[in-house]
Amino acid sequence: MNRWLSAFRLRTLPLSLSGIIAGSAAAYATNAWDGLIFSLAIATTLFLQILSNLANDLGDSQKGADNENRVGPTRAVQSGEISQKQMKNAVVLFALLSLISAAFLIVVAKENLTDNVLYFYLFLAIASIIAAITYTVGKKAYGYHGLGDIMVFIFFGLVSVLGVYSLYTQFSYHLIFLAATFGFLSTAVLNLNNLRDHQNDKNVGKRTLVVHLGWNKAKFYHYFLVVSGLITYAFYCLLDNHILGLLGLLVAFPLFKHLVKVKTTTDPKLLDSELKVIALSTFSLSILYGLTLFL
Repeated sequence: MNRWLSAFRLRTLPLSLSGIIAGSAAAYATNAWDGLIFSLAIATTLFLQILSNLANDLGDSQKGADNENRVGPTRAVQSGEISQKQMKNAVVLFALLSLISAAFLIVVAKENLTDNVLYFYLFLAIASIIAAITYTVGKKAYGYHGLGDIMVFIFFGLVSVLGVYSLYTQFSYHLIFLAATFGFLSTAVLNLNNLRDHQNDKNVGKRTLVVHLGWNKAKFYHYFLVVSGLITYAFYCLLDNHILGLLGLLVAFPLFKHLVKVKTTTDPKLLDSELKVIALSTFSLSILYGLTLFL
C-alpha cells in the first residue's frame, strides 16, 4: 500500500484543490452554496490529480526521463516497486473514477445548467481526463513539447475556479482575475519543477519551456508567474470590493522569500524543497480567501 501512496504523490494534492476551494468560496459569497457539489468537485479533482501523477510516472518511465540522473524523488516505476503493466491498470482505474465522479457532479448540478452548458461540462470532463494522461503518455505528449505551462494555467486556474463556480451559479466575468491567480501560481509550481529537472529533461529530449528558455530566462519567467499571481489576486479583491480579502496577500511574505532563494540558487537540486513552499502558499491563499468571506 505504501508504494501506491508514494506513487499518488500526496504532496501535490493541496495545490490541485486550491482553485476548487477559491471558486466554491466565491460562490458561497453569493449565497449559492451546495455541499454535495463541493464534495463531488473535491473528489473529482483528487481523482484527476492522482490520475495525472500516475500517468506522469508511467509516461516518463516509458520515455526514459526517469533515470539515475533525475534530480527529484525516485518514481514508482523507475524504482521497480510498481511495474509498467500495474501502472497502466491504475491509470485506467483512476480515469474511470474521474469520469464517474465528474458524471455524478454534473448530474447533481444540472438544475443550474442549460442543456448546452451541461454538454460542455461533459466535454470538459473528458478533456480533463485526456489532458491528465497525455501530459507525458503517448507519442505526442504535450509535456515534452513545452505546452505543459499553458495546460496547467487552463486547468488549474480557469477550469478549476470558473468551472466549479459555474456549477453553483451563473458565470461572473470578474472571476477571471481570481482564476488567473491560481493559474499563474500553479504554473509557477510546474516551472520550478522543470527548473529542478531541466538538465536531465534536455538530455532525454523533454522540451519543457524551461529547456526552451534556458536556466536564467526561466528564472525571470518564474518571477513573472509569482508576481502576476499576487497582482491579479489583489486586483480581483479590489474589483469585487472585498478589501478584507487582501489579507490573503500575507502569502506574499513566504513567496518573496522563495523568489530570493530561486534567484540565488545555482544548484537545481536545492530547488526541490522550494516546491512545497509555493504549493502550500497557493493552497493557503485559497484558504485565507475563503476565511475572509466568513468574517
